[in-house]
This record gives sequence, structure tokens and C-alpha cells, in this order.
Amino acid sequence: MDENARYQVLRNDEDQYSLWLADLEVPDGWQPVGKEGTQDECSAYVDEVWTDMRPRSLRERMDHAAS
Repeated sequence: MDENARYQVLRNDEDQYSLWLADLEVPDGWQPVGKEGTQDECSAYVDEVWTDMRPRSLRERMDHAAS
């Protein structure tokens, strides 16, 4: 593992997060969220913001069923 590598945080349409090397092209279906840094910094950010691990489509179905 390269401790000097720069990462960025990506999110897909299901509100799932991933770390991606900052110098690589963002894969289809993913968008940068604006957070870049070390792997530890990006992981800490994801831990902070991704509090509901369910995909968006599942959350929406569950919310609809509950109402």
C-alpha cells in the first residue's frame, strides 16, 4: 500500500460510497463527492456520512411500505 497515494470519495446512484485513487478515471455510474485525501482521511469521511448502508432503492421501498 502506498501511504502517499491520494484518494477521492465516490458515490453511486444508490447512495453507496467507495474510495478511488484520485488519478484514475471515475468509473461509469459513480460521481466524486468532493472529498480527496489519504486513504485514512477518505475512509473517515465515508464512516461519518454513510450512516445507512441500505441502497437508496431499498430505503425508498421500505419508507413507502411503512407509510
